Amino acid sequence: MSAVESRLRELGLTLPAVVPPLAAYQPAVRSGVYVYTAGQLPMVDGKLPVTGKVGAEVTAEEAKNLARICALNALAAVKSVAGDLDRVARVVKVVGFVASASDFTGQPGVLNGASELLGEVLGDKGVHARSAVGVAVLPLDAPVEVEIQVELSEA
Repeated sequence: MSAVESRLRELGLTLPAVVPPLAAYQPAVRSGVYVYTAGQLPMVDGKLPVTGKVGAEVTAEEAKNLARICALNALAAVKSVAGDLDRVARVVKVVGFVASASDFTGQPGVLNGASELLGEVLGDKGVHARSAVGVAVLPLDAPVEVEIQVELSEA
């Protein structure tokens, strides 16, 4: 078991199976030393635990927890092409989308769920640049979607 997966276990988390694509794309692709994930929804056992807009049907705290699930799914996608999460040299960028009620402006707080999870799991390697974007709707009426870009070590 990799050190990263041991850390996940210490946190009471399990790396899930890669979420199958919902359309014509790959969950993750590698280009040189970088891995880019597709947008990851907060799927758990093949379904969304909650749907709707943040600030309406979904609270900001619920959405923050969903963003953690998205980040965990993104790590699974990274592993699927990198082979081992210990090869992650650093998370370079996180982009998060929040399906938002028209008056909701707390997107950064929601995306902290993903950012904090990456920091808990990867330590300093999890520190990254980030964008948090409010949108009208996401696939399957998901409240949040997260994609990540990571740099791999050469070894």
